[in-house]
Amino acid sequence: MAITQAIANSFKKQLLEGDHNFASAGGDKFKIALYTSSATLNSATTVYANTNEVSNTGQYVTGGGALVNAGTSITAGVARCDFNDRSFTGVTLTARGALIYNTSAAVSNSAVAVLDFGSDKTATSGTFTIQFPAPTSTAAILRISG
Repeated sequence: MAITQAIANSFKKQLLEGDHNFASAGGDKFKIALYTSSATLNSATTVYANTNEVSNTGQYVTGGGALVNAGTSITAGVARCDFNDRSFTGVTLTARGALIYNTSAAVSNSAVAVLDFGSDKTATSGTFTIQFPAPTSTAAILRISG
């Protein structure tokens, strides 16, 4: 079992078919779910599943939490999107990684990206925060370049 950071292969195809809308106003709805080190998530992950997801605790519930899309931009030929950081309060959990997925009807629960935290990250009766990188052409969580 392993979590490997990747953009989902199915997402790449769906993106070319126009199935995802990252507009900050009127776009699709995205969520992030947290997983234990027992999960297997990688580029072949196609949809959200609750197998080996962290247990309900505090503000964290099965399926994770909604992401706020901070919009899209393009600089130096690199298009990108950004999400606001996401925190879950009052939690006691250990997570090794996460799955960003689209909950919109056209692509119901389709995987977008797998995040590998590099090691188990723990919060004990506290706040667990996923901090997204700066939305630059070299660091944004989702970026497309030619």
